[in-house]
Amino acid sequence: MQLDVVVPVLMGCALLWWVSRGMTWTTRLAVSAVTLVLIVCVVLVERASR
Repeated sequence: MQLDVVVPVLMGCALLWWVSRGMTWTTRLAVSAVTLVLIVCVVLVERASR
């Protein structure tokens, strides 16, 4: 794996853990899915602009 994929995923997981302390598990899963989709979109847009 390349660093430009690993770093955003780790940062997203850390932020999700910090924000989701008061959420239920279903809400956490939904937020996780949305976060991962956004990270993938940002990485794809960045690679397309190169």
